[in-house]
Amino acid sequence: MARENLNDLVAFVAVAREQSFTRAAAKLGVSQSALSHTIRLLEARLGVRLLTRTTRSVSPTEAGARLFRNIAPHFEEIEAELAALSDVRDKPSGTVRITAADYTINALLWPKLDALLHDYPDIKVELVVDYGLTDIVVERFDAGVRLGEQVAKDMISMRIGPDVRFAVVAAPSYLQGRTRPAKPQDLLGHSCINLRLPTYGSFYAWEFEKDGQELRVRVEGQLAFNSVLNILDAAVAGHGLAHMPEELAAPFLADGRLVRLLEDWCPYWEGYHLYYPSRRQALPAFQVVLDALRYRQG
Repeated sequence: MARENLNDLVAFVAVAREQSFTRAAAKLGVSQSALSHTIRLLEARLGVRLLTRTTRSVSPTEAGARLFRNIAPHFEEIEAELAALSDVRDKPSGTVRITAADYTINALLWPKLDALLHDYPDIKVELVVDYGLTDIVVERFDAGVRLGEQVAKDMISMRIGPDVRFAVVAAPSYLQGRTRPAKPQDLLGHSCINLRLPTYGSFYAWEFEKDGQELRVRVEGQLAFNSVLNILDAAVAGHGLAHMPEELAAPFLADGRLVRLLEDWCPYWEGYHLYYPSRRQALPAFQVVLDALRYRQG
């Protein structure tokens, strides 16, 4: 490939990523008109429109989205290698972006990162709450956190916590005068607090297992949230049954504000893992964060 063709692809990636000719031109250090001209020549050479332009926004076409998805990670790897070569400071520095659910940030990430940041003042950490199983490569995250079974096979995965057990809970005020569920199917007769999963555009199906039998129940109720912390508050307030990590509910179970249900249907699942794309050389700041978050038994 001719060098100018490679430069054209760099320009395209910048525009697709920023979804703005103005911002992309500023980052590339060129004029907006020159950048627009470069993209038009690239589209003409490829024989396909890559970007849809309006007076207010720029967005990739289907062909443009495919090209961006396939080439952007390679440019990011090149950028990462160049950054690693130029990182000559005694202490690691730079920004590490991680996406995770709010519960895992509170319970697993922040307790370890709190101490780390005091020791490494040149490292910046951005934690973004997300239940949507975001594509971390497209969204330019350094890593994500999910349960082990949800991690894509093409990612490097590192355990950051012990096995996890979920719990079905409700406030005594909600259960008063109601028949408690004896099996997962009985949940359909109760008001349950749903968790919205933005990736799938639907609610999370509660998962159960007993004696080798696995069940997924799509529950219904008056309330739905996209945060398990909000679900906990609503359950304590007596608005219905909730499904959440056992450790999150534990203090409320201990003082009687919540009651546990269907405990024999709630097994342990493989614990939370931090996952990230395969790269030949991780930046020093990212490596320090990895070491801090690694789960060590005992």
